[in-house]
Amino acid sequence: MPGLRREEVATLAGVSAGYYTRLEQGQPANASAEVLDAIAAALHLTAAEREHLYVLSATSPRTRPATPRPEHVSADLRMLLTTMGHVPALVVGRSNDVLAWNGAGHALLAGHLDPASPDGPDTRPNLSRLVFLDAPTRSLHRDWPARARAVVGNLRTPAARNPEDARLAALLGELRNHSPEFAALWDEHTVDPCGRDVHDLAPHPVVGDLTVTQQAFQVPQEPHQSLVTLTAEPGSPSAAALTTLLQACGAVP
Repeated sequence: MPGLRREEVATLAGVSAGYYTRLEQGQPANASAEVLDAIAAALHLTAAEREHLYVLSATSPRTRPATPRPEHVSADLRMLLTTMGHVPALVVGRSNDVLAWNGAGHALLAGHLDPASPDGPDTRPNLSRLVFLDAPTRSLHRDWPARARAVVGNLRTPAARNPEDARLAALLGELRNHSPEFAALWDEHTVDPCGRDVHDLAPHPVVGDLTVTQQAFQVPQEPHQSLVTLTAEPGSPSAAALTTLLQACGAVP
C-alpha cells in the first residue's frame, strides 16, 4: 500500500517484520490462510489482488502446474466459433495466444495478419505482443495507454498461475526488452483480470470509428482458455459499422 513502510504492514498484519520480509522475497515461510488474509487486509488488496497473493504464496491451496501441455482448441469450440459468424470471437490461451478466431474476429482485430496464423503454435498471434509491439494494433486503439495497462494487469494472473510455462516466460522477457512502456507498467505490479472491457477502435482501417464491448468466458473443459466475444450496442453507429465490416469480410450476406 503506498505510504506504508514494510514494518508498518507487518504490524497491521500481526506478523514480525522479518517474517513479512521473507514473504516479500518469496522465501518459504509457511504462511497460513489467516496470515495471508491479514496481509491482504493491511494492504487493502482488491479481490483480484488477494487471489494473486494466494497464487504466489508457497502455501497456496492451488497446486502449481507441471510443465504445461501444448494448447489445442476442441472441435466443439471451433464449431461454436463458426456458428457465431456474425459475432467477432476468438479463443485465447493461457499466455494470451490466439488459438483460434472466426472471420469476424480476425477482420475486427487483426485484418493485417494471415487468417490462418492461429493454426500453428509457432505462428499464433499473441494479444499482448500485438498491443505493445505491432504498430497497426497499437494505432487501432484510441486510448492506447488504457488498453496497455489493461493488458498488463490481465497478464499478471496467468504469469503467477503458470510459473513453469517457458512460452509465457519468453513472452514476458521479449516485452520487457522491446517495450519500455510494458516494462514500466509491469513494474507497477498491477493485478486486474479482464472479464469485460470496452474498446474504442478509432479509426478501424476498414470502417472507421466504432466502439465494441469485449467479454471473456472461461472454457469449462480447458480452464486456461477463454472464449472472447466483441459486440456493439444494437442500433448504434458502431453496430452499423460492425455490420459493414462483417459484410466486407464475408461473415454475413
